[in-house]
Amino acid sequence: MKKQTKTIIRTVLLVFVALIVGINVYAFNASRVAGDAIPMPFGVGLTVVLSGSMEPELSVGDLLVVVEQDSYAIDEVVVFQEGRIGVVHRIIEMDGTTVTTQGDANNAPDEPMDISRVKGKVVLAIPLIGHVVNMIKTPVATVVILAAAIFLLERSFHKEKEKDADQLEEIKREIERLKQETKNQDTN
Repeated sequence: MKKQTKTIIRTVLLVFVALIVGINVYAFNASRVAGDAIPMPFGVGLTVVLSGSMEPELSVGDLLVVVEQDSYAIDEVVVFQEGRIGVVHRIIEMDGTTVTTQGDANNAPDEPMDISRVKGKVVLAIPLIGHVVNMIKTPVATVVILAAAIFLLERSFHKEKEKDADQLEEIKREIERLKQETKNQDTN
């Protein structure tokens, strides 16, 4: 691989690791310190479906992209905070600033709540990716990812250093050969 390609791969790897660590630190602070189950920087957040209450449309482990809205409508799937977790249900009734939601698989509606508790509308669901996201968000996984990235970067630098040293030795041998050749020509 060319040196430039390796540099690009290293940079992408470092950015990826920095994003994972940064997002984990941000999410940890938002949930543990501020009590915010679904941080919404710039009005966009991610959450993972934790129960089967929205089956068959949404399943446990689906990753959801949630976007804040100025207003909401009946039949929209929204996320609201219940304690320290995000709940994903459908709006079934609205009365002024009061909304009632219900999971598609649930037999009874939720308690009516103020619309200010709604974090946002679900705009995209990516099946099963939430399992990976939940795994990556654990402290152990973050440390493993960071350690793996450091190992891979170190290994890559070591291989490149060895290759450079081999090339340098080859150049030295060629210089010695050329010196010897020149010396032989001078004696003839």
